[in-house]
Amino acid sequence: MRKFWKRIITLVVIILIIVFGIYYWPGREAKADVHVEFVMEAYDVISENYWIKGDMPDYFAQNVASTFKLPVKPTLATNDRAGVEKMIIDAFKVANSADEKKEFALKIVGSIMNDLPPVGVNALRSDKEEVAFREGISNIDRSKDLYAQLNLETGAPIQKVEEAYEKKVKLLENATSTEAKAELEQLVYAKEVLTNQNTKKLYDEEKIEPTISSEILDSTLYFYIGKIAPTTLLEFAQIVEAASTTPRVNNMIIDLRGNLGGTLDFANHFLGLFLGMNQFAYDLFHQGDHNVQRTMQPRFVPLAKYKEIAILADGMTQSTAEVISAAFKRFNLGTVVGEKTRGWGTVEATIPLKTVIDEDVNYALFMVHSLTLRDDNEPIADKGVDPDVDIKTPTWKGDLSNYFRSAGLIKNIQNVIVSGPLK
Repeated sequence: MRKFWKRIITLVVIILIIVFGIYYWPGREAKADVHVEFVMEAYDVISENYWIKGDMPDYFAQNVASTFKLPVKPTLATNDRAGVEKMIIDAFKVANSADEKKEFALKIVGSIMNDLPPVGVNALRSDKEEVAFREGISNIDRSKDLYAQLNLETGAPIQKVEEAYEKKVKLLENATSTEAKAELEQLVYAKEVLTNQNTKKLYDEEKIEPTISSEILDSTLYFYIGKIAPTTLLEFAQIVEAASTTPRVNNMIIDLRGNLGGTLDFANHFLGLFLGMNQFAYDLFHQGDHNVQRTMQPRFVPLAKYKEIAILADGMTQSTAEVISAAFKRFNLGTVVGEKTRGWGTVEATIPLKTVIDEDVNYALFMVHSLTLRDDNEPIADKGVDPDVDIKTPTWKGDLSNYFRSAGLIKNIQNVIVSGPLK
């Protein structure tokens, strides 16, 4: 028995010696620095998620040179992840404090993101910056209060809104100054939002403002979609349904001029209203692969009455609005009239970084994950979507009759093109 316990004790001692040697033996490399881990996590996220497989080691070497103001780009021991990590460890040796290391880490990752093509789209963001960006996409402006413009408490009933509007308008309707005219426009807008039950509900609950204005022009149901937000699909469906009982309205204009786009899944839902559920919508291109995207809404029956549809686009029509324009061309859902779109057909993803270098701030990488493709399967990025009827062509007004049979629709398209969006 004594021999048995003696062997056990000896074995425990040997294990302790081994463990001690592994963790405390002179010459062993120190535990990886959290700031190095932060940079290397960014390396892994970019390598896996960025839309194209680029030379990431070279990108990192270039930005280490600029961050540390080196006369020449560092030479990597190996042109791979291990080589990048060694380069970062060596570069950080000049830092005299954890704060300086954090500054270097943020500069390196931020510089790399800014330099990845398309330049200026990708970014390193703090959690506060990400929240502000998401609220912008959702059409939420917390600096503006529509109720305060009417001197009302938030959530005031529609009758109170109308009374407050009439009272303030009387004070401004005869004013001629630029400031007074601007205030009057703001009051008109506030009244329109807060006296419509649907838009008022959205504003009261989430402070989300409308993204669509509409008008019936004889036989044409006109939409101006100024921005794409989570509420845009609902707004569109409500307007279509409300117009479904209006006699003789049987064609449509969807004005996407100046539309900066929004979340891409809006296209999947919006196209579903016209094509039906689970139909091919468009392709995404990611690291050499084409990924099929399908519609995510059933066909919306009230749309069946609209026999001719015009999509209006210009050089500032971007992103998701470009995908929709290309899909309408591809599936013969409508005719695109206007100018070549901007060519910002990228799909971005936000990927949080798990490594913590600041207890008060979380960081994430906002990057181009995929490219969208237009109706001829060429990338929208840099190319844009070509209109069916190009208004830069002198004969464009006459060309409309090659695509549309309704004289009323042709007249309305011509008028709206000249006047600009009806907001």
